[in-house]
Amino acid sequence: MTRKISLTRYLVEEQRVDGAIPADLRLLLEVVARACKGIALAVNKGPLGGVLGTAESENVQGEIQKKLDIIANEVLIEANEWGGHLAAMASEEMEGIYVVPHRYPKGEYLLLFDPLDGSSNIDVNVSIGTIFSVLVKPEGAGVSEQDFLQAGSKQVAAGYCVYGPQTTLVLTVGDGVAMFTLDREHGSFVLTQEDVHIPVDTKEFSINMSNMRHWDVPVIRYIEECLAGKEGPRGKDFNMRWVASMVADVHRILTRGGVFMYPWDRRDPDKPGKLRLMYEANPMAWLIEQAGGAATDGRRRILDIKPEQLHQRVAVMLGSKNEVERITAYHAPAG
Repeated sequence: MTRKISLTRYLVEEQRVDGAIPADLRLLLEVVARACKGIALAVNKGPLGGVLGTAESENVQGEIQKKLDIIANEVLIEANEWGGHLAAMASEEMEGIYVVPHRYPKGEYLLLFDPLDGSSNIDVNVSIGTIFSVLVKPEGAGVSEQDFLQAGSKQVAAGYCVYGPQTTLVLTVGDGVAMFTLDREHGSFVLTQEDVHIPVDTKEFSINMSNMRHWDVPVIRYIEECLAGKEGPRGKDFNMRWVASMVADVHRILTRGGVFMYPWDRRDPDKPGKLRLMYEANPMAWLIEQAGGAATDGRRRILDIKPEQLHQRVAVMLGSKNEVERITAYHAPAG
């Protein structure tokens, strides 16, 4: 790119030139981006900042929290609660919603986030990230958990920030997908790729193979066909990649194609999946679709699922369109 376009300029042009977003949404996204810069700083300090290790507490999911999980959650709340753009927030790390305190003005938006996705990788210096989603609050006085229970198709903005060799912010406001890289010298996110597009075909899949014995038949069928290589029914060799950080795996797919799967398995048959619909699946599914890919739970388009609970879980298959459609077809009832 011949000229540097900052995140602020990009959003202003989305607001003023393309009319894709209103001013308050632009300002909200700038605040989220600033919060991500703060989280990136804490992540990059690692042991020098005393932020590694567990916090000796559990989140609402029953998962052991890392110190950085709590720090990232607090950074996002403190950055966003006073700006006047939000009515409330919801986080994977909190049991209920966080209503903007009365001492601050309230806006029309709802912010949902996974403050630090892939936190099991924190202590081993592998890429992790923040995922976020923005909804419009339904009309009416006050705000409740019910207001958040909207299908992913209702999102007005979604994105993630991956903290890796570079800190990269990936964003959609329904007008394609753009990537911004943090320029540490100037302290700003700079546009480095726009109109991101995922190849419809791929030779790469991402799944935790150690769980294969627990999967349902359609997933086993798909993976076995990939593993059979050129001699198998697919007639080509596949590579497998698995980071155990959804942000990192999805970022790779947005960059070069592939398919990511976190399916239902028999270890906990009453749960439809492991990943959270509101904090992970919905924002990632919208990004993938905006880049020309597809995202389903094996049977339904993820963005069409009407949430029933704030921390609802879901199976996820997303990425290169032709591969996702194949996996989904394998789940279709016989006949």
